Amino acid sequence: MADVEKYVNEVVTRQSDLQRRMYRETLAVPHGRMQTGPDQASFLTFLVKLIAARRAIEIGVFRGFGSVAIASALPADGKLVACDVSDEHTRAARAYWKEAGLADKIDLRLGPATETLDALLASSGPASFDFAFVDADKSNYDAYYERALVLVRAGGLIVFDNVLWGGQVADNRYRDADTTALRALNAKVRDDERVDATLVTIGDGFLLARKR
Repeated sequence: MADVEKYVNEVVTRQSDLQRRMYRETLAVPHGRMQTGPDQASFLTFLVKLIAARRAIEIGVFRGFGSVAIASALPADGKLVACDVSDEHTRAARAYWKEAGLADKIDLRLGPATETLDALLASSGPASFDFAFVDADKSNYDAYYERALVLVRAGGLIVFDNVLWGGQVADNRYRDADTTALRALNAKVRDDERVDATLVTIGDGFLLARKR
């Protein structure tokens, strides 16, 4: 499978020179493997274009690889609100965004994402976004889901990363807070009549929820 992953990421997946360099440089820093994979980033770009999104939210930026994938797919007047708590990591992200010519499309909000989402609900109102990507602290995924579900329009899409959690969600020996939260979210979204949902086994698992 390692050969297949390498083939998909290095041969099949369309990437700009900047994206290739971003990915290599981020792999070299501590916790670099937290970043979105090239195949996942390409899939995010595809999804954003597929639903003709103009306004998007990203929860969990790290060094900006996913942000570039999302923002590059938005139209010229599109906007990505990027939420994170780390000034250190997002400093690198901001440099990449500028180099990619995307800085004007991305509105970085530093602070707890639940507070940022609540502020967006107050300022922009319900159904004011088309797309949301969640790749942050797993124990808060349910809180992010409920807020994103209000912020995203009917027909809009919410995508969660790491919902397979290295296979731990399928192994009952793991009962830590993050694994338990992911199991609960996967089951909740599966049964939630407010959305159409599917789990895609790309990377560490993408859970897609389309708001009805």
